[in-house]
Amino acid sequence: MLGSAALLVAGCASMPDSGEVSRVDASPRAEAESQVRVYGVPPRAGEGPNDIVRGFLEAVTSEEADFKTAQLYLTEAASKSWQPFSQTTVLEDAPNPTMDGPIRDPEQKTAVAEVSGHRIATVDRKQAYNPAEGSYRTTVHLTKASGEWRIDIPPTGLVLGKSDFDRLYRSANTYYFASSDRDDRAAGAQKHVLVADPVYLRRGIDSITSSVKALLQGPTSWMESVVDSQFPTGTRLLDSSLSLDDSDGLKVRLSGRASHLGGVQCTRMAAQLLHTVQDQASAKISRVVLAGRDGSELCSLTPGEAAVYAPAGLRKHTERQYFIDGEHRLASLSDASDEPSRVEGPFGDGTVQLGSVGVDRAERQAAGVSLDGRSLYVAPMSSGAERGDAKLRSRAKSEKDALTAPSWDGDGNLWIADRDPKRPRLLRLAAGTDEAQEVDVPSLGDGRIEGLRVSSDGVRIALLVTRDGRTSLELGRVERSDTGAGKTPLVVNDLLSVAPQLEHVESASWAGTSRLVVVGREPGGVQQLQYVETDGSSSKTPTLPGISGVEAVAASEDESKPLVAHSDDGIVRLPVDANWRLVAEKGTAPVYPG
Repeated sequence: MLGSAALLVAGCASMPDSGEVSRVDASPRAEAESQVRVYGVPPRAGEGPNDIVRGFLEAVTSEEADFKTAQLYLTEAASKSWQPFSQTTVLEDAPNPTMDGPIRDPEQKTAVAEVSGHRIATVDRKQAYNPAEGSYRTTVHLTKASGEWRIDIPPTGLVLGKSDFDRLYRSANTYYFASSDRDDRAAGAQKHVLVADPVYLRRGIDSITSSVKALLQGPTSWMESVVDSQFPTGTRLLDSSLSLDDSDGLKVRLSGRASHLGGVQCTRMAAQLLHTVQDQASAKISRVVLAGRDGSELCSLTPGEAAVYAPAGLRKHTERQYFIDGEHRLASLSDASDEPSRVEGPFGDGTVQLGSVGVDRAERQAAGVSLDGRSLYVAPMSSGAERGDAKLRSRAKSEKDALTAPSWDGDGNLWIADRDPKRPRLLRLAAGTDEAQEVDVPSLGDGRIEGLRVSSDGVRIALLVTRDGRTSLELGRVERSDTGAGKTPLVVNDLLSVAPQLEHVESASWAGTSRLVVVGREPGGVQQLQYVETDGSSSKTPTLPGISGVEAVAASEDESKPLVAHSDDGIVRLPVDANWRLVAEKGTAPVYPG
């Protein structure tokens, strides 16, 4: 028994109106208990400091949106100044409070407790999840107020065990436009592309309203330098709650300058809002209407009209899957057939013996790395096309130290890394044809890039990085760095570990607007195939069917498309809600366009 440090748990049945309150430990509770409601228990008269601290830590894990019960454990002043959403600290297990010495003097007016645990992440004021492995330790100060112990200096924000965090929070994507000044000749097209920026919102709170409020806060700190919001700074909702009308339309009244905007900017605001809210709504939204203070319509947008702004990876639905067959030629697969066919042009007719390949998102041309890993060629996938000269050559002596597989962004630019120990570097070829331009990665340190996949929006790049004998999956932000003298080279900033639980990552591919599929191993563990979120949090998607000896995996940002993998059996494919199916006994290097 934990004294007041307990929770009232209610299931689907009606609440009893008599009998004693049941007490249960706060953690662990299975996330699957989706119909269980958890409420905090108020402090009881005469409780000591230890019970008060425990009770407070339990109360913040309740379903209450306003934390009224948790505030009963605080002094009046602390209750007014406490900001629960200023930061959330996520611990591996429930926080463990201990008193700084026993209370021996009944006249003692103050006490101090220490709260500790193993931290795995934090969630900041903008609701962004940040992996932060390490020890956690903080103090809680208590004082006697009117004869009862109360907390006058609580922990910063919320402190939750992982099981409670998973129960209370859900991941949601907010959407912003790729910055219009971030690229060169192709920026005219890509500046209309929406980019997913994941945040964590509390469950049990109106999902539509909370997602719109998160959108209006603006992008997270990690993303804000590469995306733009069309909503003016300071825009707020004028209604306390939003809901769909009888025709599944959504009307949103806005404050400030946004309440007077129309035209293109208003339409782009509506596109951001529609894409953000659609994932949270229980029904397909038929139309979004933005309105001013008096409710008059500023603009409206249907899903069909908003499709032009959709994340770049979701705009095509006819893309094929590709792999290198047993004769080192490029072959393709359609969703409708398990029979591969060789592509036309030099990559399919054997002119180039391929080791790896990348197909542009328009599926008109491909970039192929030779079997020895030293030469990069770019050529059309059409009959009669010629191979041309190599666009890039590596001076590495071995294949494993030469060029990585190439990847195309949504602007039509080609990315590749040279692993040459004497000169390792990340490179980009504008439009796939220009001279290779070196891209600086300041936070790479002494790490070496072993593989890469750039997102369709072109503002994020997933890198496999070997450092200190460990290969990790890290996400970088693609920016332009003004060096003066009229030159603005690209730079990949702030590498973020997005699969920190894996000791060795062998392959990764974009598998959604804010999700990747990864092949890797935990320390001392067996190989796993799993999804991870781009913010480093655990994906809540179902476990993938097992498959042995996976060397590479490929996915589409369109989550309705099948996974493709190179396994011990050959090239296999996993349609949605099905099992792995063999499509070629011999083959390597599966890819989707991109």
